[in-house]
Amino acid sequence: MTNLVRTSSRPRTLALQGIRLHPLTNAEVVNLIGDIIERNESRIVGNHNMHSLYFWYREPKMREFFAIADYVHIDGMAVILLGKIAGLPLTRKDRATSLDFLSLLAMRATQEQWRIFFLGSEPGVAEKAAEKLRREFPGLQIRTHHGHFDAQRWSAENRAVLSEIRSYSPHILMVGMGMPRQEIWILENRREISANVICPAGAIMDYIAGTKATPPRWLGALYLEWLYRLFCEPRRLSRRYLIEPWFVIRQMTRDYLRGGHAGLAIDDRRLEAKPSAERAQR
Repeated sequence: MTNLVRTSSRPRTLALQGIRLHPLTNAEVVNLIGDIIERNESRIVGNHNMHSLYFWYREPKMREFFAIADYVHIDGMAVILLGKIAGLPLTRKDRATSLDFLSLLAMRATQEQWRIFFLGSEPGVAEKAAEKLRREFPGLQIRTHHGHFDAQRWSAENRAVLSEIRSYSPHILMVGMGMPRQEIWILENRREISANVICPAGAIMDYIAGTKATPPRWLGALYLEWLYRLFCEPRRLSRRYLIEPWFVIRQMTRDYLRGGHAGLAIDDRRLEAKPSAERAQR
């Protein structure tokens, strides 16, 4: 079994039009998670792609989520491209997505005996994916619960889900219920979750289970992964890939022309700017 190279350095922090980013490779995300667990901390690890940037402008609770997230890695080549245009020191390696780093995480979790809880997907899908992971990584401790429940904070179903998570006491909680539902759920329930690392994970288990077609990994380096997904699910993803990015680009361009800084290297979490997002709401 291959051992991961482990480092413990603080991620650099960049800002794209006031939106905080932590450029990390796939291995660095896993190392970051390991550092958090070893220090017995409790942290939220979010991620940004063009879809989340759209919701950042349109949904106030998404801005709240990213304001309280401890780390925000880049999960979209379009964000890398935007950052490079804005003058940020980014490369293709600075994109980390759960589809790519989950195998590294599962390997490390097996070695370190970390417990993983995945919340999301349709009934049966996440467990099918978990079984596949258990076969690939013998000894992996992973439990799942589907995402089709009443997620209102005080509903009986939500209380039962929280109770199940607490009883398992995972080191890592991955929430894959789609944007912005997964981020809002984490935001509203985070104080009742006993996990070292909480992170939104999108449709990762659907891809592992095979219920969604996995894009060829080389397409990501060519900035074309979105095109494969659009071809596979045109009805569901046409707005996401053909309309939302133009809204984000228009908003960022407008902010820049009004005197904002396109890209900055920073060391400060107090920068989740609100004015441009508020203008987008009007």
